[in-house]
Amino acid sequence: MNNEIVPGFDDEKDDSLKIKLQKFDNVNSCLALYLTGYIDTYNSNNFQKRVSKAIDVGYINLIFQCGALNYVSSTGIGSFTAFLKAVKPRGGDVVLLEIQPKVYEVFQLLGFSQFFNIKDSLDEAVAFFSQKSSSTGKQEVFPLIFKCPICSKKLKATKPGRFRCSECKSILVIDNTGTVILG
Repeated sequence: MNNEIVPGFDDEKDDSLKIKLQKFDNVNSCLALYLTGYIDTYNSNNFQKRVSKAIDVGYINLIFQCGALNYVSSTGIGSFTAFLKAVKPRGGDVVLLEIQPKVYEVFQLLGFSQFFNIKDSLDEAVAFFSQKSSSTGKQEVFPLIFKCPICSKKLKATKPGRFRCSECKSILVIDNTGTVILG
């Protein structure tokens, strides 16, 4: 079934992480990925390869249904960040659904929780992408108000570039889509 949506998706299956795909014909380039199991150092590479196949065939609006995902290591979170970096420049985004508290805690500890759109239901996620694709014209990103991923201080950037947090002195990089990463 998955291979019908994304050719070759199930070529490298892994029992530690099962992924079921669902596409949405009414929302442009949108794909839901139902994750069951865990993501750690050993299977995150396989996870990245499989999801990258979906991105390569044009799915840039990704919804990760995490309700049955019971563990994510820091390497696994790195995979989600890689997907975000891959789809943002193409006008896409990543939404996470039903993150279990212990998994969300890892996102928070690593300072990544504010980079991702976290929604409560599939309907909310689909509505988010429907709204995003129907908004006409390019939305201005700057000036951008954001929180430092390390200390959560509210900061303002007037243009993309490298910045230093006035509170914790961390170096931050903001690209022209408004994505904030540690520099």
